[in-house]
Amino acid sequence: MNITGIIPLEQKAEYLRTLPAIRERCSRVHDLAKQGKLQYFDYHPEKEADVADFCIEIMKRDYGSNFSSIEPHGRWRHLDTGVGRVLPEIAKWRIKEDSLDAREEIKRIIDLFIVSVLLDAGAGNQWTYHEKSSGLKFTRSEGLGVASIHMFDRGFFSSDPDQPFRVDAAGLARITVEKVAEAMQVNESNPMVGLEGRTSLLTGLSSALIASPQFFGKEGRPGNMIDFLELQSKVNGNGKRVVPLAALWHVLIEGLNPIWPSRIQLAGKSLGDVWPCTVLSAPGQSEGDDLVAFHKLTSWLTYSIVEGLQKVAKWEIEGLEDLTGLPEYRNGGLLVDLGVLILKPDLLPIDSMSGLPKVQPSHPAIVEWRAMTVIELDRIADAIRTKLGLTSKQLTLAQVLGSATWKGGREIAKKKRPETTSPPIEIESDGTVF
Repeated sequence: MNITGIIPLEQKAEYLRTLPAIRERCSRVHDLAKQGKLQYFDYHPEKEADVADFCIEIMKRDYGSNFSSIEPHGRWRHLDTGVGRVLPEIAKWRIKEDSLDAREEIKRIIDLFIVSVLLDAGAGNQWTYHEKSSGLKFTRSEGLGVASIHMFDRGFFSSDPDQPFRVDAAGLARITVEKVAEAMQVNESNPMVGLEGRTSLLTGLSSALIASPQFFGKEGRPGNMIDFLELQSKVNGNGKRVVPLAALWHVLIEGLNPIWPSRIQLAGKSLGDVWPCTVLSAPGQSEGDDLVAFHKLTSWLTYSIVEGLQKVAKWEIEGLEDLTGLPEYRNGGLLVDLGVLILKPDLLPIDSMSGLPKVQPSHPAIVEWRAMTVIELDRIADAIRTKLGLTSKQLTLAQVLGSATWKGGREIAKKKRPETTSPPIEIESDGTVF
């Protein structure tokens, strides 16, 4: 029994890697914002209605009043940019392999989504991917997504030439910066930000897969997590398999932990996308009490895999309410561009090229911005539902993210900064955080 009331560091480290910790720690920062105690931003909650209205305009433009047709935010959307690719890919597998079963299909989808999300960090303003089959050109997340499915289709991540449509540890171990650059059409005239960082995530994934056979099997394949998840699941009265979201999160946060750069540690445990927040620091506090958890890429993986499990495996996922909005520069940029958050003057360095503030992801201003973004996304989603007369079941947070806030952040950036469409605060991305 702990009679001191002090939480052991080992327990605190484990807590900071859970989903509930994201919303709880971000709420602490948001509470200080309501008191005007942020270091880098002024908070204007009266502007939230403007954000909700802006988002609703986009939703009605794209979906009319048929909000139930909005797909959830996930990597699937980016892979299908311009033309459908995921379902045709599955159809191609079925044509080529008569013996292909549903279990192998979902394993391949998980394989694809894992590597695609790990490649999905900010590519910068100059990079473009040209898809030869469609003649279309794509940038940023969509370009990275389209490139990744073509890489998957060519067996880029597989060690077995007879089975290209998979990801395995041996195939990942052979990846180099040069190979990624060639596959993504990167050259001097088509530069990509964070090329080395995203390549290191892929090669690090190889080691992580081998290190966790309980999740990924002896061959080290991401899709093998389906076997572990099935053991954690149950079949409901309607004959549907139900898996707790916590089981999927456990696989991703534990199994993939070795791939993230070791930044912040607590009790010898690498925490991943967790950062100290200056405004949470206080004299005499316990170690780790100033840390804020985000786990953006792990959350992005979770949203993406959940959709695959629902649509391809036909499984149900319980506990989705624990997922938060993604603390990245499109969602956060929406809040800055529409005045919910106003950056205090003369606190951040200005980039000579863009004329915008530019800092590292570890900068306390970015930590504040991301923490505010998580809670504001909950508030904006609630405001949208209230205005439309919908419940959280009728319009989920995942639907709001995809159809409104993320898209809205990009659209307002294009209006305000048409030459670059960059966020209002630039981040020096290394390909491992955003």
